[in-house]
Amino acid sequence: MSDGIRPASTVILWRKGNDGHEVLMGQRGRDAAFMPSKYVFPGGAVDEGDHGQDLDSGWLAPDCESRLVQINSEIPAASLVAAARREVHEETGLQLSPIDNGTLKFVFRAITPPGRSRRFDARFFLAPSVVASGDHLGFVGASGELSHLHWIELSKARTLDLPFITEVVLAEVSGLLNGLPPNGVPFFDNSGPVPTFRRLV
Repeated sequence: MSDGIRPASTVILWRKGNDGHEVLMGQRGRDAAFMPSKYVFPGGAVDEGDHGQDLDSGWLAPDCESRLVQINSEIPAASLVAAARREVHEETGLQLSPIDNGTLKFVFRAITPPGRSRRFDARFFLAPSVVASGDHLGFVGASGELSHLHWIELSKARTLDLPFITEVVLAEVSGLLNGLPPNGVPFFDNSGPVPTFRRLV
């Protein structure tokens, strides 16, 4: 994509807690070039090593592959999935595994608005915690890029210092986890001169 916009993958791991659905979040460093000190989901840009990999069965939920590559997409779904797997492992120490009905459900897409220090075309994937093996409490093996990694109930997550787009994603995820029927994939498209909201169906 032009204008320095890099493709990226973000993973929203969730589980059932005592008070409702919980998601895994961590805090970016205060000296980070992009979104310093903000609480975010594990994720990051697609790297060179993420390209050229096959998309094995079991990674994507139905209809996700076609939606991932809609509208000005020059990146294959396999590269986005590879980046999602790598970023989760690097930032949390957890290892994702494929399951029959799809480990990753594509639920959101957003392009960073102009004027930011870095710009990304980010796909957000929702995944249940059961697909992630490893230390779900101490996060042994995490790179340290995200601090304060913890599971937090959805309504409480909105009290954290969040990027605006993360607040919007949390609202979408809350609806999906509470049984609202999906209506395509929301896409905040800031690639052009006029911000556009779309739904990928």
